[in-house]
Amino acid sequence: MHWTNEAVILGVKRHGEQSVIAEVMTRDRGRHLGLIRNGKSRTMLPVLQPGNLVEVSWRARLDEHLGNFTLEPLSYRAASLMEHAASLHGVQALAALLRLLPERDPHPHLFDMLNIVLDNFADASGAGELYIRFELAVLNDLGFGLDLVECAATGSRENLEYISPRSGRAVSREAGMPYHDKLFLLPEFLRSSSKEAANRQSLIEAFRMTQYFLDRYVYEPRGIEHGTARDGFIRAVLEELVE
Repeated sequence: MHWTNEAVILGVKRHGEQSVIAEVMTRDRGRHLGLIRNGKSRTMLPVLQPGNLVEVSWRARLDEHLGNFTLEPLSYRAASLMEHAASLHGVQALAALLRLLPERDPHPHLFDMLNIVLDNFADASGAGELYIRFELAVLNDLGFGLDLVECAATGSRENLEYISPRSGRAVSREAGMPYHDKLFLLPEFLRSSSKEAANRQSLIEAFRMTQYFLDRYVYEPRGIEHGTARDGFIRAVLEELVE
């Protein structure tokens, strides 16, 4: 068995004295593991940093085997990701989200989104907005997508202002006003008709909302914690956006 694909490095684990097991997100093969012989060498160390874009070739006798990776670097962006707290935590938080998906399950749109987020971590507002959209995309691929384009109560697509924590659907201003204290605010930048970029307050609302649905549908049923990388990313982004 053999294939070659573009991939983003998510992480590595030591395997024996000189080898490592690399975890990558590929365009067509999903999240995939593979053994890299001499992966701890000086040559491979800078290549295997999380966030780097590589061309990976995988070989194994049978499809279900771990297999061996050989890598060719395409973009050494890990160095720039290490320069800022938001991107340093963010690349780890993105990897944690991808680990919620089954191994070897293809999600090419998530691969494309991953590269867009990684290439835009320098701008705190933009990085925060892209990260939220990535979380929503992962929820959707796990079967828990939110409906933010139509009111759950009236079917209207106008004046959407809230999100129901029960249904994960948008609610219009008129239908939601009597229950506003029990609903999430729909962040302005997530409204289909909006052309506004995310700001500090809308990101706070969005992070709280996606955390609720991730906890409800994913983390709590699986008995796992969401980890500290996301918290570090949020803290760093919001600190950069202090008004």
